[in-house]
Amino acid sequence: MLPAGCWTSCVLWNDEKTMKVFADKLADALAKKLPPVVIVAGEEPLQHMEACDAVRAAARSRGIEERDILNVEANFAWGRLRETAASLSLFASSKLIELRLGSSSLGQEGAKALKEHAGELQGSDDVLLIAMGKLDYRQQKSAWFQALDKVGLFVPVWPVDPSRLGYWLRDRAERYQLSLELDAARMLGERTEGNLLAADQELQKLSLLLPKGTRIGPTEITGGVENSARYDVFTLMDACLKGERERVSRIIRGLRGEGVEPPIVLWALTRELRTLLSLHQHLYQGQSFEHACKAQKPAIFDKRRPAYQQAIARLPMKRLHKLLLLAQRLDLAIKGASPLPLWNGLHDLALTLAGGRGLLAELPSSYRVG
Repeated sequence: MLPAGCWTSCVLWNDEKTMKVFADKLADALAKKLPPVVIVAGEEPLQHMEACDAVRAAARSRGIEERDILNVEANFAWGRLRETAASLSLFASSKLIELRLGSSSLGQEGAKALKEHAGELQGSDDVLLIAMGKLDYRQQKSAWFQALDKVGLFVPVWPVDPSRLGYWLRDRAERYQLSLELDAARMLGERTEGNLLAADQELQKLSLLLPKGTRIGPTEITGGVENSARYDVFTLMDACLKGERERVSRIIRGLRGEGVEPPIVLWALTRELRTLLSLHQHLYQGQSFEHACKAQKPAIFDKRRPAYQQAIARLPMKRLHKLLLLAQRLDLAIKGASPLPLWNGLHDLALTLAGGRGLLAELPSSYRVG
């Protein structure tokens, strides 16, 4: 599997197996063949929306005009899928059925219905578009997914990796006939990280304000683009593990500004500290790094292992234990039993985890992590 945010997509076809294609190459793949099932799975709104739009456009280009939408919510009657597939208007021989799952759980009934539907697709001209949240490795091994996988197409939608975001935005600007300098693209990426919809809207706005072919530098971004970045604690963890100190500070400020509760941030930081300590212990016992990663609960997947390896090399066990003690004191601060400044402390903890040092000179020396 290609890493998150990689835009050099892999397309696999054969007569008995599905095609797996990433969002940037979906339109080209659909132009060659429209399979009876397309699963668009992921949590990045812009790419998810555009992937679904590409399926709808491909269906229309093949003369499929009828469309039925099934929104899966609590107590959804899965028999509706069979009924919808069996029902056609007098003027249509095929239809596009959109099954919108979002983050809803299939449950046993839903899994059974999808597996049965996969078996009924032979010879059908209908197309089933399943729009859903992220599919983890376990779900991709489930019977319903495997059944659909044999006859359809799977489109995993990944967030764009921050290290690639500038290049992605530079390429995206060409859609609007703009020439975005790489420094400007990176600045736009900092202001819209985690919010590709906002980034695309800014590019559209610039295309309306500026003549076609305009070369856009950092000055235009500084003067005309608001800060629309959106972060979560998992983004913070990735930045900490990779040692991206400036980005860590930016994310902490963003989380605080968005009203994220401090216990959530502390939980995420503490979990990573315990994971790193566990990795150190396995390595101390003579195990390989690969085995140590597999021993974690949940296991650390291949694409995240380089970040953990960087963090292990940067943070000895002694420092991790000190950070864990700091985390305990911050927990007391959350409960009102310690006078530590909470968000400053969370920033210090995250920054030190990323390879920085305790930078808060106003705090007592007993607080700082050496």
